[in-house]
Amino acid sequence: MNPSAASARCEGRSPEDEPMDDWLFLSSDSASPPSPEVSRSQETEDREDRGQLKSKLISAWNSVKYGWSLKQRSKFSKSSAVIMFGQSYELGDHDEKERFRRSFASRLWLTYRRGFPQLEGCSLTTDSGWGCVLRTGQMLLAQGLLLHLMPPGWTWSVSPHAVKDDMDLPAIRPTDGAERAPDAKEEPNERGRKLSLGSLLDRPMEATHRRVASWFADQPTAPFGIHQLVELGKSSGKKAGDWYGPSIAAHILRKAVAASADLPNLVVYIAQDCTIYLEDVKRLCEQPFPQPWKSVIILVPVRLGGQDLNPSYITCVKKLLTLQCCIGIIGGKPKHSLFFVGFQDDHVLYLDPHYCQPTVDIAKENFPLESFHCKYPRKMSFSRMDPSCTIGFYAKGQMDFESLCTAVNEALSISAETYPMFIFAEGKSQEEEGTYTPPNNIAYIQRQNERRSVDTSSSMDEFVLL
Repeated sequence: MNPSAASARCEGRSPEDEPMDDWLFLSSDSASPPSPEVSRSQETEDREDRGQLKSKLISAWNSVKYGWSLKQRSKFSKSSAVIMFGQSYELGDHDEKERFRRSFASRLWLTYRRGFPQLEGCSLTTDSGWGCVLRTGQMLLAQGLLLHLMPPGWTWSVSPHAVKDDMDLPAIRPTDGAERAPDAKEEPNERGRKLSLGSLLDRPMEATHRRVASWFADQPTAPFGIHQLVELGKSSGKKAGDWYGPSIAAHILRKAVAASADLPNLVVYIAQDCTIYLEDVKRLCEQPFPQPWKSVIILVPVRLGGQDLNPSYITCVKKLLTLQCCIGIIGGKPKHSLFFVGFQDDHVLYLDPHYCQPTVDIAKENFPLESFHCKYPRKMSFSRMDPSCTIGFYAKGQMDFESLCTAVNEALSISAETYPMFIFAEGKSQEEEGTYTPPNNIAYIQRQNERRSVDTSSSMDEFVLL
């Protein structure tokens, strides 16, 4: 699939409607016909040049297309609490508002990138227009890794005001790696504060923070970078430029963590047919005595309605987002993936990957981190949420997993009158964990032994798991 078609698909148009195809391949007349060898060589070079030019133009087009929505800051009520990753923040209180700003700015923000090494088997050097689900999957995994590697309540030591955002002007990077606006002035005691933030207690955490960010770099060697995720997606029939649904993204993340040598004590479990099989989780996490359980990220692909979100599930989704074990939702609007991190009233908070940034060279010492963070949260109505999504949870060990089961079961009981979003079951699944591949063409919702088809043509995924 060419990137132009991918861009059209992301927007819900047919590839024929793509406005940039008509003139990119026009050839100019030559004064004299070249020899066949020269002609073939020239054609190859021209084809590569056209491919790179086309990639850059599509990247620019998508940045403009999605940039308009990014320029609109969301407004938040001071009279209602904001819930994010299981924490509640009262924005009417100044200290609480600053705590929320710092916590949000500490989340890793993975967006479209441009100018990275070509993806294998094609000439693409950007994922703009087709990689948004992979980027939201990266953000969910990044949140799990921060919980796995950082102390509880960790926040980035840089002030939220220093974090780059898509609405900010270019900034100058000071020596400590944070960005400063060109007109910013250093207060007399600022240097002393920086030294205290860079104390011996804080430096190891910042080194871990930087290492986690580097794992998502856009280069072939990064364990969770776009090159690795695309490569792992090939076994599911996907390639660069294709559309990746939330469930396919979940299976790619599981393979990526399993293949990483950096995380020997972390595993990923994917619920099958909306069921978390306790025996399968136990078998995956247990280690020979006296070693403790491995930490686990649990991913649950679900579909919460037919073509549109079933409103009866909104309360349950809110309840899940209030749990500290929830690490977010790979969701979005139809064909427009977003990473859901919390909510306020009837609006869901999200991080948006649809902002194309230059690739960061992580080989440089103290490479800049500001483009991996965002300081302005966005929100949208729950009613606009695509019914296809993947919900993520994290448990540090066996006791945390047991607490997770109790808390999540309680949250799921809210939707029991309609149909539970997913369930826990004793025993093990029929499919062996790690070999299950989600179906591509099955679409059904089962209630009271009744099976009926639903239309998923405009949705983010190609199947229904309820």
